[in-house]
Amino acid sequence: MMQLAHAVDFETRLLIVDDDPGIRELTAAFLTQHGYVVDTAEDATTMRAALAANSYALVVLDLMMPGEDGLSILRTMDRKAGPAVIFHSVLSEDIDRIVGLEMGADDYVAKPANPRELLARIRSVLRRFASAPAATAVPERSFLRFAGWRLDSVGRQLYDPENVLINLSDGEFRLLLALVERPRRVLTRDALLDYSRGTHAEHFDRAIDVQMSRLRKKLARAGADELIRTIRNEGYMFVAEVTAK
Repeated sequence: MMQLAHAVDFETRLLIVDDDPGIRELTAAFLTQHGYVVDTAEDATTMRAALAANSYALVVLDLMMPGEDGLSILRTMDRKAGPAVIFHSVLSEDIDRIVGLEMGADDYVAKPANPRELLARIRSVLRRFASAPAATAVPERSFLRFAGWRLDSVGRQLYDPENVLINLSDGEFRLLLALVERPRRVLTRDALLDYSRGTHAEHFDRAIDVQMSRLRKKLARAGADELIRTIRNEGYMFVAEVTAK
């Protein structure tokens, strides 16, 4: 059953989604003590009802739930205009975190999490979101052009030289944008993680390698596999000349 806080339009309204009522209640109580307005939901259905009824700054989403799991839920969310998402799961292997981040989650906290760690992660993600518009607002550069391609940094879309839209995940788009905005420079894996996910993201070299492999395959299918060069023992370089509209 969904439990909603009193009707308050609050910028820092949070939603806790977990099938374990004990975790929902304890997490909500702790975060409420630290100044947040907190609602809870037990599954995908009640979560969507909450999202339709209220505007949330961030959702703490359980990855493993009966019925529709967290990854499936995330696929249906609007990652451009929707709230930030932190996955909360008993799965703690690196590959599980990589998959969650690849799907567009903003952070990942393994269960059982120290409540203060979760609070710190929430504050970190919210600070990142609050500063993102000022840091990335470049309206005069809404289109970045290279080798006949167009990257729409506002609409978050990529078009090949034949004007065909290339479908990119949120993570792939952010990685490509980080490269395109810094052409002909060697970028380490750590730098790419910082540029594409923020300085508070956990650093997994494999996360960048997995995303880079997927991005390259999509570019290669459109005949552009030469745009990103691997610099051995250093990182990656976007080799094309980039111009802004």
